[in-house]
Amino acid sequence: MSIYAKVEKGPAIEVFALTQAFKDDSNQNKVNLSVGAYRTDSGAPWVLPVVRKTEIKIASDESVNHEYLPVTGLESFTSAATELVLGADSIAIKENRAFGVQTISGTGALRVAAEFLHTQLNRNVVFYSNPTWENHHKIFADTGFTSLHSYRYWDQSKRQLDFKGMLADLDQAPPGAVIILHACAHNPTGIDPTQEQWKEIADLMEHKKLFPLFDSAYQGFASGDPDRDAWAVRYFVSRGFELLTCQSFAKNFGLYCERAGNLTVVQQHASTKPAVHSQLTLIIRGMYSNPPAYGARIVSTVLNTPELRQEWMDCIKLMSSRIRQMRALLRDKLVALGTPGNWDHIVNQIGMFSYTGLNENQVRYLIKEYHIYLLKTGRINMCGLNTGNIEYVAKAINASVTAGSNVSCPCDNKL
Repeated sequence: MSIYAKVEKGPAIEVFALTQAFKDDSNQNKVNLSVGAYRTDSGAPWVLPVVRKTEIKIASDESVNHEYLPVTGLESFTSAATELVLGADSIAIKENRAFGVQTISGTGALRVAAEFLHTQLNRNVVFYSNPTWENHHKIFADTGFTSLHSYRYWDQSKRQLDFKGMLADLDQAPPGAVIILHACAHNPTGIDPTQEQWKEIADLMEHKKLFPLFDSAYQGFASGDPDRDAWAVRYFVSRGFELLTCQSFAKNFGLYCERAGNLTVVQQHASTKPAVHSQLTLIIRGMYSNPPAYGARIVSTVLNTPELRQEWMDCIKLMSSRIRQMRALLRDKLVALGTPGNWDHIVNQIGMFSYTGLNENQVRYLIKEYHIYLLKTGRINMCGLNTGNIEYVAKAINASVTAGSNVSCPCDNKL
């Protein structure tokens, strides 16, 4: 008998299974609203023009080679990424209290952060929002955290942030607990705290001595303004918090497969930097030895070249504005169709994703009857909508919430 004979087949990863089902579907009206990737109005993947230009520039540079990067990555990339999230005038950077290490995109940053927190700071308790990106739990559980909790975030009946519930749950967290916070464009709900609410969150976390871990996957991509999208992180730093921020350049640079990420560390004193940096170096060495260069070179070149950086700013403004346009169109079409309930939450949300409020029955109905693929939670990728399919999707959603007793309406305030 094979030594592998007793290995059980694991569950499918929903978003990838849906994408495969979409590819296998021959229906000409099919729509993929599941995978978290930007699409143009024609429904095609988009390589940012500034990225394509930079790729050609790098490929034409004969001084570029394929030698190993340092364990903690390309320094010009990590310094630019750290400055992007903390700001060029960051006091933490000026005082040498902040630094970055390159990681395998945002997921790798989270895993390195979790390993450091668990092994070096003896942290074992983590809180993440309910709902959150499904990989948050797995990353911290696989790292060895044994006390994993969620805090209230989404109010299904009102389709907005459950701020009181969030504060109440965080108030129950023990001192030293790691609190995962979405820097902007919360995944999957698209609902962010206001600046005043962020201040209250910081007050509570300071009082309770909780540790902030920011997941920043959409800086610039959410609003079109990287400074606005980094406000929460910068505010916590200005308050004197020590924290970690996990950055991804998959969305805002369109570098999904290049896995360019950065883990930014903010400390109270520059004196702790050598020891912290050395331990992160050893963690990375034992995981994957050192990171890939290509994506980091692209991001570094763009962020460190003023004219290219401006072109990138134009790209993220274009992407974010198209998403806002799709939000408004979808809401307006649902209203015009007389779809039961209030759909204003679609335009009140921000970023790539919308938590529609559709329930699992309605999601199954959309997939089976209309070949529209979305997560069972009702989360949709707004980038999957375009002027060619949005009327079809709106009519399908309308049908799903008025299809009869077997498909209940998510917009009923009684829910």
